[in-house]
Amino acid sequence: MFESFAEIVQMISPDRSHFLSSFSPGGPYEGTIGIYRRNVSAAAIGDFDESLINALAETTSVRWVAQNGSGYDQIDVQACKAKGIIVSHTPVVNADATAQATLYLMLSCLRHFSMAERSLRAGTWKSVVSVPDTHDSTGRTLGILGLGSIGLRLAHFAHVFPMRVIYHSRRPVATAPPWCEYVESVEILCREADVFSVHVPLNAETIGLIGEKEIRTLKKGSILINTARGRIVDEQAMIRALEDGHLSAVGLDTYPDEPYVNPRLFDFPQCALLPHVGGESAESEKARELRALANLYEFVQSRMGPDVVPELRGFLPPSGDSLLCD
Repeated sequence: MFESFAEIVQMISPDRSHFLSSFSPGGPYEGTIGIYRRNVSAAAIGDFDESLINALAETTSVRWVAQNGSGYDQIDVQACKAKGIIVSHTPVVNADATAQATLYLMLSCLRHFSMAERSLRAGTWKSVVSVPDTHDSTGRTLGILGLGSIGLRLAHFAHVFPMRVIYHSRRPVATAPPWCEYVESVEILCREADVFSVHVPLNAETIGLIGEKEIRTLKKGSILINTARGRIVDEQAMIRALEDGHLSAVGLDTYPDEPYVNPRLFDFPQCALLPHVGGESAESEKARELRALANLYEFVQSRMGPDVVPELRGFLPPSGDSLLCD
């Protein structure tokens, strides 16, 4: 893809200090203008926080960060904006994978499938499953917070059962089918949903968006699903609602301080917990890689890419000819 006009350099840095020093004259990353980034790189060099962004802007030629993934909360986009570094992401391509994981979590919480499987593996057959506490999805109301590509895909999946599907976004979504009902507030969404599923990005406005008030507005015995980001939901308020039975179960693929998982969640066997694998499949991984690299390709060719994050659209960084892949 890049052979004729750009050099590709693999990241070899074991830590942040080595990473930054490698952009110096004679270093392996000298002249790099674009970075292909995956979240796993944080294990070595940390998040792309303000400190790292400032260092890149002041001591390197980097002007583009192509994130592999739709979420980009590990990148300080405001620092990038201040320094003229563009960030792209890969929306839509993992919608199927994440929506399927959300569907699994919903069904597992309704029917206690995760608990039943653990009981079988422990040799106790289905002795732990209380049938009166399990429920069909048919006819129940699914409330979707954020009808983006993932939320919309989930809506189509749930409609097949059929479930009533309602949603709240900042505004009605023009592409929403007629059976997908828009409600005007998070409060109304909470009040009407039997299953409440979170699909908004993590940013300053959404941290703690689902807190004590919102959780207590949910129906008693309802289910909360989160495959977006852990910090969008107040974890302590959620656990209190599990303890007193206001929530019958939660289905989680994301947590506030990953990879740490609050051990109190293990006290509720009816809950379904995944280790942030919702968007990961062979198909979605390949699609994300190709989309992220396509963004870099367009940048090298024309100084712009198709998937610039909303906060940074309109910027035109300078061009160059060397790319760094982590």
